[in-house]
Amino acid sequence: MDLLGSILNSMDKPPAVSDKQKALMKKQKEEYQKHQKAEAERLKVFREKVEAKINKFLQDDNAKEYKFPPMDQIHRSIIHDVAEVANVWAYSFGEEGVDRHIMIFKREHAPSEDQLNTLRKGEEWNEEIAKRLVEERERQAKEEIEAAKSKKRKDNFVPNSYYKDKYQHLIGKEAALEAARKTEANSSYGCVPSENKKDQRSIEQTLADIRAKKRKLEASTEISDCKDKSAKQ
Repeated sequence: MDLLGSILNSMDKPPAVSDKQKALMKKQKEEYQKHQKAEAERLKVFREKVEAKINKFLQDDNAKEYKFPPMDQIHRSIIHDVAEVANVWAYSFGEEGVDRHIMIFKREHAPSEDQLNTLRKGEEWNEEIAKRLVEERERQAKEEIEAAKSKKRKDNFVPNSYYKDKYQHLIGKEAALEAARKTEANSSYGCVPSENKKDQRSIEQTLADIRAKKRKLEASTEISDCKDKSAKQ
């Protein structure tokens, strides 16, 4: 314990704060608190102005929307808060730090997606633009319907003449009919399983069958030769 006490006593004590420095620190603290109080009061006044503006907007039957001037994020947050309490729509548009602003809309005049997309692009919205977008959407819908009908007509296409009717004036009616029959698809072939179409024989069986057919062919040839010789004699 004596050792610890000696170590602490040997350490340098922190420099004492002079009265002048204390006075300076107190003054800085008071100025900061004063500034904070003034800022809070300024934001309070701004909120009251926003409340008055939105109340006036709601009482105007002809007003559908209102655009606030560009402002920083703190002031925009106050507008959003007041708009939520007043039950009106509030949207932010523009670039941050440049022209970011808020527009409010009455509930019964909520903006459409076309209007919001136009405003997000930084473009003005008016009845002419709304009409043009509606006409363009209707045109696209008609084109899609016509494309669907055209595809359906192609899928349900039935030729107005048969093969034999088309070529009978060139090769005759009977020949055209026969050609048409030859070109008809074998519907039963498509019902045969693919496994039945494969050769299931082994290599040895295949070679044996080939040799048997060859011997049979040679025997048939010899018999035919003998018959020809007998006929000549």
